[in-house]
Amino acid sequence: MFSKLRWKIAQAAEIRWWQSYLRKQEPIIYLGKKREYWNRVLRQAAFIPKPGSKVLDAGCGPAGIFMVLKNVEIDALDPLLDAYEANLPHFNRSDYPQVNFIHAALENLEAENTYDTIFCLNAINHVANIELAMDRLICALKPGGQLLLSIDTHNYEVLKKIFRLLPGDILHPHQYDLDEYRNMLQSRECAIQQELFLKKGQIFNYHLLVAFK
Repeated sequence: MFSKLRWKIAQAAEIRWWQSYLRKQEPIIYLGKKREYWNRVLRQAAFIPKPGSKVLDAGCGPAGIFMVLKNVEIDALDPLLDAYEANLPHFNRSDYPQVNFIHAALENLEAENTYDTIFCLNAINHVANIELAMDRLICALKPGGQLLLSIDTHNYEVLKKIFRLLPGDILHPHQYDLDEYRNMLQSRECAIQQELFLKKGQIFNYHLLVAFK
């Protein structure tokens, strides 16, 4: 019950955060910067989905990596898509006719051995049930497919425990360190191919894990 309530609070805070963050940013300028950012992430990972492959952007947000993917079949999933479109001039589904948008939580993803590549970027710690969400991601991935998972990872054990008890990071119901995320993948028989250190922070670092099923 506590976990679900915390998730509902986080979801309400998420849309308010986006409204505040984007209020003074012109859509064309912001979206241009996001495209540059996603292309930089792909270069750092030295990864481009194969032409014709099926790709999922899980927890895509209003400006996810779906923006820059080409020559692939793209699904983009997020439980706040309707709220983004209603409240943010920066997101309009009609701007992305190549993308199939799915308004749903990751835990409700009904797919098995479907995707060649799954991106779940800065999203997995936003879900209500992280174990179920991870199960859904791996189930949806084809054998031999790749999962690119970017995560905020705690630097200090004591702060991780405090943040789990108190809403010190209200947008993220789940608080883990890098080893715990590694274990989530490896316990589901996913092998980690690559680990990229994307950004250093005082409390959290930001990593990208590339794994295959």
